[in-house]
Amino acid sequence: MININYTGRKVNITPEIRKFCEKRLGSIGKLINSPAEIDIILSVEKYRHEAEINISAKGFTLNATEETQDMISSLGLALDNIGRQIKKEKEKMRQRKRRKKKKTPPFSNAFESQKQRSRIIRDDDYILKPMSVDEAALLFDSKKKNVFVFKDIDTQKWAVLYKRKDKNLGLIELE
Repeated sequence: MININYTGRKVNITPEIRKFCEKRLGSIGKLINSPAEIDIILSVEKYRHEAEINISAKGFTLNATEETQDMISSLGLALDNIGRQIKKEKEKMRQRKRRKKKKTPPFSNAFESQKQRSRIIRDDDYILKPMSVDEAALLFDSKKKNVFVFKDIDTQKWAVLYKRKDKNLGLIELE
């Protein structure tokens, strides 16, 4: 359903202009496929005939303004411009739908998707000499890492320091 509103500023809207607009908007209305509000604003100042078309529909708003020395040619140019804009907008919507469909592959193996998402990067950031937990915490803060592996001097076991979500340090002692 398309609702067309005409506004004339210093110009009378003749039946010829209405017929011309409705004929051209019929083809544009087929492209919209949803309820739309179309405002056609016509104005005349000296020898300048200006046609402004505003379309508000679900999902988009389009505007076109053209100015010539003849009202019918101004309307024709503005309607051509609106037609191009609608086609461009519909193509954008089509592309968005295609992108959404391509993101989720059908029947993908969970192991393969996990393998594609994460990579294993070797890191040699551990301390072989034994140290206390306090020394390890100082080194951990100075290196600004998320995880720090060291050998505990008291227990002679490997230990892991990590940054917790509550901004404190966590300690794991390995057997």
